[in-house]
Amino acid sequence: MLKRKMIRKIIIASSALFALLLIYLIPNNQNDKLNINQNLEYINLEVATSSIYLIDNYNYLGKAEVVVNSTSTEEKVKELVEILISGGEGENKIPNGFKSILPSETKILSVKYEEGLIKIDFSKELLNINKDLEEKMIEAIIYTVTSVDEVDKLIIYVEGDILTKLPQTKINLPSTLDRNFGINKTYDFTKTDDINQVTIYYLNKHNDNYYYVPVTKYLNDNRDKIKIIIDELTSTNAYNTNLLSYLNSNTEILAIEEQPDILELTFNSYIFSDVDSKDILEEVIYTICLSIKDNYDVSEVVIKNENEEVYQAVLKEIE
Repeated sequence: MLKRKMIRKIIIASSALFALLLIYLIPNNQNDKLNINQNLEYINLEVATSSIYLIDNYNYLGKAEVVVNSTSTEEKVKELVEILISGGEGENKIPNGFKSILPSETKILSVKYEEGLIKIDFSKELLNINKDLEEKMIEAIIYTVTSVDEVDKLIIYVEGDILTKLPQTKINLPSTLDRNFGINKTYDFTKTDDINQVTIYYLNKHNDNYYYVPVTKYLNDNRDKIKIIIDELTSTNAYNTNLLSYLNSNTEILAIEEQPDILELTFNSYIFSDVDSKDILEEVIYTICLSIKDNYDVSEVVIKNENEEVYQAVLKEIE
């Protein structure tokens, strides 16, 4: 995905510069050339994108990228949430294979931001949703809004009142929501104590396009979350669904060291797609790093093999 983003930027930049060169060479008078030079500074070669969580063809909430035009936190949140509204103004931005989840006619009455918290007030139409999608709708809002860098948590209002219970499923909601709420939830436990909540990112595919799907699992497993993540990504359980993992089934995590703001992981050689060059598949890096980002309060991940550092990721850049 990092390669695809870089290629896209190079193509955009090259195309724009080539067009400018053609225009520059065609004029015959000096004034035209001066006008072109004066306008160079107004051309923006960067395309701003943001993550959004939409329903895919398998009824999962998948992570997609959309172009955003807003710059302030409040405007960006509003623009993203409008894309979540069925038939809304931003529906034309939805990638193929996805659809919005909020009921049509839903209005965003206000968006307010303060110190990592977004307060978003919806019209009552927000609650006109199929019972089976009621909880997923909240998950989509939470994960989309907290994809904005400055936002860690949010409060959902409906017509000025904090939404604390979903009317159809009767699920109670915390007044302040964050990613601890989970997404695409599965439950695999036999007792109600010692439950570990772990969010794991898998791959899915629409046509030739791959995207990431987070799944929050509730397990009777008190191991370190990273061990659960690796075990799940190498497990045959993933292959019994349409979800994918490219992590070799023989991959083992040999050591874990959590430092302030850094998680260091030592793997055996099966982490590599090519042992000689010590290459790791981009899809493997992303499934591991996105999973760590949702489960650990760290900003960097270091991957080692035989005490040699082979990869370092800044989680803020893993989008």
